[in-house]
Amino acid sequence: MQGKSNEDEFFMKQAIEEAMKADAIEEVPIGAVIVLNGEIISKAHNLRETEQNAVAHAELLAIEQACQKLGTWRLENAVLYVTLEPCPMCSGAIMLSRIQRVVYGAADPKGGCAGTLMNLLQDQRFNHQCEIEAGVLKQECGELLSHFFRRIRKRKKREKRDRNLGNLELTENDNA
Repeated sequence: MQGKSNEDEFFMKQAIEEAMKADAIEEVPIGAVIVLNGEIISKAHNLRETEQNAVAHAELLAIEQACQKLGTWRLENAVLYVTLEPCPMCSGAIMLSRIQRVVYGAADPKGGCAGTLMNLLQDQRFNHQCEIEAGVLKQECGELLSHFFRRIRKRKKREKRDRNLGNLELTENDNA
């Protein structure tokens, strides 16, 4: 089991590197890596804002790349490493692509569908279920997200303050 744990941490660190790429371009820092037979076959990070595309999630982009590389939509023996628990849309794509195992870092209490909010990935009503390993490097993954959203809140607060100061100056000029 120690071997799998070390391997999971190694590949999760690769997903964290992808998440950091998203953070650098002010995207929500989520990264995904797909591994087959111990080899990374695709990597991706969130691009929703950059592409203005609701489905440009890290997991979907990584799945698309893996399918193109392998020339098949079936990723039956693949492992997906992702820094945040998959949402309903990504969980659906994971099941449909037949990914064998999902390893995620931080849980998502608002949208996680790999055991937190619900568990689509292991629902017996579907024709495919995935193994799930939760919480691999969860602190590092969670901190990336916390720092990102803290920065966003500070920026919005500063922008609001600046707008209010600008409006105050306009009002003072109108009264002069």
